[in-house]
Amino acid sequence: MFALFDHLGIGACKGVGVSGGGNVLLHLATRQPERVKAMVLVSATPYFPPQARPIMSQYPDSLPEEQREFLRRHHSGGDPQVRAILESTRSFATSYDDMNFTPPYLSTIRARTLIVQGDRDPLYPVELSVEMAKAIPQSQLWILPNAGHGPVFAEKWPDFQKTAAAFLRG
Repeated sequence: MFALFDHLGIGACKGVGVSGGGNVLLHLATRQPERVKAMVLVSATPYFPPQARPIMSQYPDSLPEEQREFLRRHHSGGDPQVRAILESTRSFATSYDDMNFTPPYLSTIRARTLIVQGDRDPLYPVELSVEMAKAIPQSQLWILPNAGHGPVFAEKWPDFQKTAAAFLRG
């Protein structure tokens, strides 16, 4: 990502990341803190907790056909690309080093951070978001009641857009 930013002449950014996209923002904000000014993390995690691992390992086999078809329509590489994406999800189940953000490491983040979490997320319990909010110096926490993983879509999308945009504007 930083090589792409450099190629495009982008010195610093603000960003929104949902799930894995939020995890990418955590990597960016800890590796080069001065380059991420503000970020909105939706269903991100400092590490993969035990209850997420079985879900991740079974995800490729349990994906409904309509969701597979959605992936096919949105990935020009066709079935080989879709299979690679799904297998990467399965590989998270046995990964213990990539997502390993301890509170001291999270405390190095300089970006203003809005952490958004559903209180019924089957992958990442709300306690992980509370842990991140306590560790990241300029953070705010928004817990969405009766919401799961990626809680900002559907009927919550307009409120999320308004809140995230206002937060990023600062």
